[in-house]
Amino acid sequence: MHSRQAVPALTVGAIGVVFGDIGTSPLYAMKEIFNGHHPIPVTPENILGILSMVFWSIMVMVSIKYVAIIMRADNRGEGGSLALLALITDRAKSSGLTWIVTLLGIFAAALFYGDSMITPAISVLSAVEGLEVIAPSLKPYVIPVTLGILTGLFVIQKRGTGAVGMLFGPIMILWFALLGILGAMEVAHNPGVLAALNPLYAINFINTHSGLAFLALGSVVLAVTGGEALYTDMGHFGPFPIRLAWFAFALPTLVLNYFGQGALLLSEPQAIASPFYHLAPDWALVPLVTMATVATVIASQAVISGAFSVARQAIQMGFLPRMLIVHTSGKAKGQIYVPFTNWTLYLAVVALVIGFGNSSNLAAAYGIAVTGTMLIDTVLIAFVMVLMWRWHWSIVALVAGSLLIFDLAFFSSNILKIPAGGWFPILIGLASFTVLTTWRRGRKLVGEEMAKQSIPIHAFLDSIFDVHRVHGTAVFMTSTKEGVPAALLHNLKHNQVLHERVVLVTVQTTEAPNVLEHDRIYLHQMQQGFIRLIIRYGFMEDPDIPGALMSCKRFGESFDLMETTFYLSRETIVPTLTRNMTCLRARLFALMSKNATSATEFFKIPTGRVVELGTQLEI
Repeated sequence: MHSRQAVPALTVGAIGVVFGDIGTSPLYAMKEIFNGHHPIPVTPENILGILSMVFWSIMVMVSIKYVAIIMRADNRGEGGSLALLALITDRAKSSGLTWIVTLLGIFAAALFYGDSMITPAISVLSAVEGLEVIAPSLKPYVIPVTLGILTGLFVIQKRGTGAVGMLFGPIMILWFALLGILGAMEVAHNPGVLAALNPLYAINFINTHSGLAFLALGSVVLAVTGGEALYTDMGHFGPFPIRLAWFAFALPTLVLNYFGQGALLLSEPQAIASPFYHLAPDWALVPLVTMATVATVIASQAVISGAFSVARQAIQMGFLPRMLIVHTSGKAKGQIYVPFTNWTLYLAVVALVIGFGNSSNLAAAYGIAVTGTMLIDTVLIAFVMVLMWRWHWSIVALVAGSLLIFDLAFFSSNILKIPAGGWFPILIGLASFTVLTTWRRGRKLVGEEMAKQSIPIHAFLDSIFDVHRVHGTAVFMTSTKEGVPAALLHNLKHNQVLHERVVLVTVQTTEAPNVLEHDRIYLHQMQQGFIRLIIRYGFMEDPDIPGALMSCKRFGESFDLMETTFYLSRETIVPTLTRNMTCLRARLFALMSKNATSATEFFKIPTGRVVELGTQLEI
């Protein structure tokens, strides 16, 4: 629970980070609906019908689904697909649905990467396209300026976003205020547009123009992109500040802007070329384009930071190999930089901007990833309703079924955009899914192979009475809490000595985001100076082995790092023709294993105190 004094600051922060994506949707949503790949005639009837669809889509998909329902399913305060997956995995085991839940959670995380590539590209590009409204002769500069801004954005990631982040809230407050003011000014000229708040306009449009309405859904979804971020970023700000910011500020200003664009189109149908920028008077275009660009950069920053967080969660939960994770702030543990993820996203974003050329073409690629993620979230929250909240099946069917109808309608409409660019997020999603599941499967096979080569610890301890012991402490890192580590057996075989104190350390990742300090360490004293040490971390935490060893003083065990040697096993994976894994996936796993960040760096072990022993494994 956050203190009352902290709520205003958290609310401002939430406006700056959480609502960046959905807050920049007015730049392109209405334009794409009426002027995109499936254009809709700009008539008063159609305008009011579309506005009603946009409004009620926002209310159902964001206000009801995410803010009112899904945000209740927090994993100790954390949100997002992987946090939701971790939350219900244990409950699903007893019902035999683990594999379904796991696959859905992994695929939702995979689709997020497609979304995180498209969002910076379409957001910044749509803002810079305002240059064409200022002066059509500036069109050739749109792509170069967009690439310059995006390059700068990805380059500064390694410096951290703490200082810039403090400005996000006030800037986005100004942005949302501008959205509301521009929309309110136009609504004041044509207040009749507010009639579209009545859902009957949407229902009538769907009944009389069912084909057009179905095609329109593929673009209407652009108005709710970013809604899933409310749940993903819940751990940073808490549910109450996000809900307060949404209902009191973000939602009203967004609705005003969409209705303002609708009012403008009722009086000036030709403004459809760029309804957002035509809301402003000519003298305000330059500052508005500048402000829109800044807002889209902030929205992109939030998505990039989210990709870093998902990467760390995936590493900790065993879906990705160890990667270099840089902490860019000594105070805020959530501020991290993952170089591999950063530059992979950058290359994809540059390719998207150059390949698609304008925001309208990119809009065709947008939507599939978002609607796919939203669809999976509905299925996962249905599991939560049944397994955790213990709702009656009739209530689950009514609530989850109703949401599923909306999700399926949006998703099926976006399927039509696959030939025009929707293939890209699907391709990225499938590639990411393959990588995540391959690593998970490969590590399981490695663990099974290591277990075969291991021997029981009690049998080992009974056989080492005559082994020469040397002064100091040896720490052997092992992935399993059973048996004898391969590195220990290799060291004994080649050096024929053991240290006077031997510590077998296993790091476990829990299905909670954080672990309390008094629950972090389990220490078991064994015979012959052996100690079994199990160190537990949450999936949002970074392992620190020296720090954990220092915490063992409460168990009566102290460690001098200058007299401690860390033994690590480095496995060389040899793909074989077995039924355990296809040849291509085995080669992919071997490649990922070879390029994984060293355990020394990942676990923060002093490099001068490490001995690595190699072992070859066939899978």
